[in-house]
Amino acid sequence: MTEPVSTASAPISPARRLAPFYYAATSALFFAASSAPTPLYRLYQQTFAFSPVLITVIFAVYAFALLFALLIVGSISDHLGRRPVIFASILLNMVAMALFLMAEGPNWLIAARIVQGLATGAAASSIGAALVDLDPIKGSITNSLAPLAGMAVGALATSLLVQFAPAPMLLVYIVTLALLALQAVLLWLVPETTQRRAGLLASLKPEVAVPQQVRRTLLALTPINVAVWALGGFYLSLVPSLVSATTGSTMPLVGGSVVAALTISGATAVFLLRKRSAATAMKFGISSMTLGVLTVIVGVHTAEVSILAAGTVIAGSGFGATFLGTVRSIMPLAKPDERAGLLSAFYIESYLAFSVPAIVAGFLSKALGFVEAADIYAAAIILLVGWGVLALRAGKDKQLSIA
Repeated sequence: MTEPVSTASAPISPARRLAPFYYAATSALFFAASSAPTPLYRLYQQTFAFSPVLITVIFAVYAFALLFALLIVGSISDHLGRRPVIFASILLNMVAMALFLMAEGPNWLIAARIVQGLATGAAASSIGAALVDLDPIKGSITNSLAPLAGMAVGALATSLLVQFAPAPMLLVYIVTLALLALQAVLLWLVPETTQRRAGLLASLKPEVAVPQQVRRTLLALTPINVAVWALGGFYLSLVPSLVSATTGSTMPLVGGSVVAALTISGATAVFLLRKRSAATAMKFGISSMTLGVLTVIVGVHTAEVSILAAGTVIAGSGFGATFLGTVRSIMPLAKPDERAGLLSAFYIESYLAFSVPAIVAGFLSKALGFVEAADIYAAAIILLVGWGVLALRAGKDKQLSIA
């Protein structure tokens, strides 16, 4: 087996010095593209005349496709090299942008989101590995920050283009397509961070095993983790429509800004708590997310965007902190050769929570209305968090003691 070239024993070339910035920007662009359709869902709904249920389906198929890609080709770059897999992912994402541009109905949007999910899943694992190859410590932090920052930029930039630029359902994809093309060219100017090795076919077998010593902690954290990702899924699928329905504002920038506030505050929390213990991150995250969700509901019922936005910032900081605390709680418990399987299991749980509850919220919105659906969704999130707190206290896990 060949090993990655060490950066410590040789002078660092300018290309290698710039490589972390390139990979961070590429990761951010993929996740910006993934959140770009969010401010457009209401326009799609008006143009193609479909229900909130279909909005959440269009959103959810992306998560399912991303999860499939992570499980099947998540480690393929260990065998083919990082750059070939990233290049193929960029090309696939460009196909997704073309499908969005040609969309003539919801079926086109579903197809585009499936292709986009496959591209992002393959890219996320390859780019994440490349960043860790270059610097294990900084790379891990970047892997937490870049997706959240990218999603914020995607939602906010799309809202600005829709609000102030022509061709609202086309321009964002044209811009993204151009940026992807640029990154496809620049990719070959940065060095490869690993070398090819055997075992490609074996790597395609999904690894979802949870090690025995991790099961109790992961089980105790599951209700909280489900709550965290369910909150994210709700925001990225239905919140722009909820903001419009409750406040009467038809400005895309308002809904997009609320969505961006969640991921910006999440990324900020990850950065500020990056050196804190898992228990500290969990304590802060649980209290912040609970307070934030309650504040959001107050904002919904009073139709005050300012209150809704404040609640989103608070909930978003809890989102980021709890995510950080969960990962830091389970990953050190696994042996090195068990981490890939554990991470796969964690992704399965997280992305199912990211997508399935959002679909349920779509049905509730259609049957009861957006406000009622938000009330039920918020109550479910708070109950899950409470369940998780009780599970952690009952487990008496010293590492995660939140009493």
